[in-house]
Amino acid sequence: MNRKEKADLIDALHSTFSDAAIVVVTSQSGMTVAEVEKLRAAMRDAKTRYKVTKNRLARLALKGTQYEVLDDVFKGITAIATSSDPVETAKATTKFANDNDKFSVVAGAMNGRLLMPDQLVQLSKMPPIEELRAKLIGLLQAPAQKVAGVMSAPAAKLVRVLPEPGSSLARVLSARGQQG
Repeated sequence: MNRKEKADLIDALHSTFSDAAIVVVTSQSGMTVAEVEKLRAAMRDAKTRYKVTKNRLARLALKGTQYEVLDDVFKGITAIATSSDPVETAKATTKFANDNDKFSVVAGAMNGRLLMPDQLVQLSKMPPIEELRAKLIGLLQAPAQKVAGVMSAPAAKLVRVLPEPGSSLARVLSARGQQG
């Protein structure tokens, strides 16, 4: 690989790091071609980009990004998983690590914070972002629905108390109104 190719690769990795919501650094050793294909399919299903990296180039590409905290974890045979959905990426990498002893999660980072493997496991147990958004919207709408219910309650109670037209109570009240 010549200098130009290395510079292009560093720029591409830097762009990947800059655009990602999460970066998970993984280690793999002795995986068969079939296992690697299964891993790549799992990453695609999770909408996660997965790339084997050269450690020195990856460390250079980290500079100036929120993922500089990962600088020390690039040792041995490493690869990176990046995505805009932190939960799905954490789920995919930790599940594959649990299912395959030749693959492990080294560390991750999100919002400039280093995440250890146990923290990534906890992150993987969170519900998907769409579900979290739906719950948040439900929580925000609930007070408005309660206020609307309280505001309409007095009118509803008044309507329930008033006698129906033509009922005996309505005739008595009408007759009293005409007398008075």
